Parts: sequence; C-alpha cells; structure tokens
Amino acid sequence: MAAATQQTFVIAGAGLAGAKTAEALRTQGFTGRVVLLGAEVDRPYDRPPLSKDYLQGKSDKEKIFLHPPGWYAEHDVELRLDTRAAAIERAVHEVVLDGGERIGYDKLLLATGSSPRRLDVPGADLDGVLYLRTVGDCEAVKATFSTAGRVAIIGAGWIGLEAAAAARNAGCEVTVIERAELPLQAVLGPEVARIFAKLHLGHGVDFRLDAEVVEITGAGTAKGVLLADGTVVEADSVLVGVGITPNTALAEAAGLDVENGVVVDGHLATSDPDVFAAGDVASCFYPHLDTHLRLEHWSAALNQGPIAASNMLGGTEVYDRVPYFFSDQYDLGMEYSGFVSGAGYDQVVFRGDVDGGEFVAFWLDGGRVLAGMNVNVWDVTDAISALVRSGRPVDPVRLADPKVLLADVYI
Repeated sequence: MAAATQQTFVIAGAGLAGAKTAEALRTQGFTGRVVLLGAEVDRPYDRPPLSKDYLQGKSDKEKIFLHPPGWYAEHDVELRLDTRAAAIERAVHEVVLDGGERIGYDKLLLATGSSPRRLDVPGADLDGVLYLRTVGDCEAVKATFSTAGRVAIIGAGWIGLEAAAAARNAGCEVTVIERAELPLQAVLGPEVARIFAKLHLGHGVDFRLDAEVVEITGAGTAKGVLLADGTVVEADSVLVGVGITPNTALAEAAGLDVENGVVVDGHLATSDPDVFAAGDVASCFYPHLDTHLRLEHWSAALNQGPIAASNMLGGTEVYDRVPYFFSDQYDLGMEYSGFVSGAGYDQVVFRGDVDGGEFVAFWLDGGRVLAGMNVNVWDVTDAISALVRSGRPVDPVRLADPKVLLADVYI
C-alpha cells in the first residue's frame, strides 16, 4: 500500500489570526506541512500594545511577540517572513509568491489583515505624517512623541484616542481633529462618547470637532493641519488614524466572494471550501446576530484562528462568540461586549458611578441588551455577554441598580 501523501496547509498572513491558526493546527494534531507567510520582517506579534503599553514605553519589545523565536522551528512551522502571497491559483491549489515561487496547498487560510486608510489631501505624503499599524510604525511614533512638542492627531477613533493618551503621557501638546461632533460617536453614540471627550479634555487634549482637514501644511516636513474653516493646527508631527481597510486584493483576484472583507460562513470557510479566512480581513457570519460582521478587534483574530484550524482539519465548529474589545486610556480601562452601531439603539442605561469613572453602560433596543461596556469594573464580561446572547428583555431599573445581579435583571 502506498503511503498517504502529506497534506500542506498554507496561511497567508502572519499576524495574530495566522499565527494562532498555525499554533492550533499543531495543538489539534495536524502533522502535515504548515507554511506561514508573513509580509513583515518581524515574527508574529500582538498589535494592541502598539497603541498601549509598548507605545508608552511600559513594556519591552519582546513582550509583544506571540511566540519565542525558536517556537516555529520547534513546532515544524515554516515561517517565511518578508514574503507576500501575490496570487492564488485555485484550480491547481497553488499560492504564488511575490518572487514567482509556487506552493501547493490542500487548505489555505487568508489572514491578510488590514491596512490604514490613507489621508487623501495635499501634503499627506510629507515627512512627519505618521500612521500606526505595524511595529515599525510604533517605533516611529514613539520616537516622535519623545521629541515633539506639539502633535496633531487626525481621527478620534480608538487608535487616535489611545495615541492621544500616549502623547499626553509623553508630555506633548495634543490636538485631536475629528469630523464628527464627538470622539467615538459613530461607535458609542453621544451618551458615552461625551464621557471619552470629557476624559481627554481633563488631560489637556484640545479637540477640533466637526472639522474637515483640507491640507497638511509644511515644506518637506509636516508643520500643521489646515482645516476647512481656515484655521491651522500647528504641529511638529501629524498622526493619522482614520480607520483601516481589509486587505482583500488577493481574494478578489482569486474570484472569492468579497463584500467589506472576505465573506465567510460561520465555519470561517469562503466561497471556496478549501479556502478559509480569519481576522481583520474576514466578514464572518455571526449566528446569534444573524448577520455578517467584519470586526477589527484583537479578540476576533485571537479566537477565529483555532476555529479555522479545526475546520480546515474537517471539523464543523461554528464561530459564534459575542464580539469583544478593550481599550486603555490614562487611568480608564474598559471592555466592550456585544455589537451596536452608533445609531442602532433606543436607550443607554448606566450602572454605577459614571462621574467617579467606575460604571457599566448598556445599549438597549426594544428592552434587549445589544452591548455593554464595563469601565474600571472587572469580572463582569461573562455576565454582560450572557445578557447580549440571551436576547431577552430586561428591566432597565434593575439593570441600573448595582445591587441587583446581572443574571436577575430579566423581565
């Protein structure tokens, strides 16, 4: 009897989702060939520290990496850094690399992540205009914060606000420029967005809200930001944080279904049953929400990888976790469980001491909890997730009462 041919699993993208998939393949007993392709020169690392502890100098670089240097060789994972997949030949099950090399695959995972959305205004290519996505970006931003007197940050999303906190902690004067009327308004709605505005104002951040950027000023090097009302925000450096876009070009060229990311089912399989996707690039079907979501959060990349690995091995596991993310800004630490757009709710219920900075906010629609955010209140994430997953109506008065257990707030 002829020996069975060894299977090859290729993972395009060596971020958190890709690395965790490789790890899970070995943990789950796969003995075939695993090829992990990474476009960056650094081995797989966690991104949250790049806008938090590592950016602020509170942790060493070695702590950001997902595995020790020797882990990949020890687990027979072929880590190919500074290597990018250029094409997928689905008909022959091959990945074509930038240099023309071809690697055959039995199963393929797309974990190509996302890229910062670039600012499209005059002066956007000047020196001193920075983005924050990779460890190299983080090193540049960290160096800038250590020397710059004035920093302008364009975009008041999570990255922009975490960077603002890091810049203030480094002693920089900080101006945050945002098109909306409040920071994080599209994500949190005005009730909770006002809390974050107050937090940053209390730490000396200058906001320019409802503002449109028309130009980055300077001759060779950025020196300011010209707004549509004619004012100029002077700055020694400009950090742009206006969102990210999924890296779908590889999937699109291969003819896979793409709509705000690579479309995958609850098993993380694409329109091709031998190709899976996970992390920032994946628009995943969430059964308990009955919709597709592409979540740009650490938890999705962390937890989708092992599910993808299991199903690449022939399993039928469904990814159905309640969405989760976290943020740290100054002395505020928060966790958010669930999903709601900035306008997709009809009530916000606060539980605890909002003014004292220790509370939980709940977003409700029709009496049902869509999402909850605990601020400097810990060990409640599971209880919040249970409220979200249940879909049952709750009593807002009991929900607001810290003396009532979250398990006892249902009507």
